[in-house]
Amino acid sequence: MRDPDFDAALSQPSLDREQFQQDPYEPELGSLPDATATDESAVNKTGTTTIGISTTDGVVVATDMRASLGGRFVSNKNVQKVEQIHPTAALTLVGSVGGAQSFIRNLRAEVDLYEARRGENMSMQALSTLAGNFARGGPFFAINPILGGIDDEGHHVYSIDPAGGVMKDDYTVTGSGLTVAYGTLEDRYEEEMSNEAAREVAAASIKAAAERDTGSGNGIYIADVTPEGVDIDGYDFDELL
Repeated sequence: MRDPDFDAALSQPSLDREQFQQDPYEPELGSLPDATATDESAVNKTGTTTIGISTTDGVVVATDMRASLGGRFVSNKNVQKVEQIHPTAALTLVGSVGGAQSFIRNLRAEVDLYEARRGENMSMQALSTLAGNFARGGPFFAINPILGGIDDEGHHVYSIDPAGGVMKDDYTVTGSGLTVAYGTLEDRYEEEMSNEAAREVAAASIKAAAERDTGSGNGIYIADVTPEGVDIDGYDFDELL
């Protein structure tokens, strides 16, 4: 006598052959954590105003010093939001502090690997492209950093948006205080500026933003990028203006 369960099993449709066509050496595609599920009110954010200016001497990158919780409470008054990531380049931190710090660590590691493998420093075009790829594909929350650096092709300033877009300009501003800072910067900016002049313009622009933007304030960090390297120092506004 035939087993009805056995007949039912035989009548089931065969498995889709495409399920077995995947290359065994191809990486499996995963998914990033859903950032929308995070309680962002408890995330440490920089708020911030950051500025990058290309000069005749090199590049000046400047940021304020304030970090906040959800933009409502000042959690730290002395955050260094600009870091050296290359022998002649610096990058700002904008957005969630943890995401920005992780972004910088990953980017700095890739720069070091590039130099070790090729025996030369990464160009600014390559570095900006890599930063854009990281911003688009990595779990870094919303970040909008500025990259300023020098290579054999000249002096460069790039803004990198959260979707991975990379835009080069003579100067740029990002962060919550950008609308106020841009007005001051464009009023005072001149072509062929020196690093010293650019430092004063950047300080005035960030101070103006700090007067109206609750996410910016408490002083300024400035990275002077020249062919000799990157020098980063913190100042009160009165020291520069």
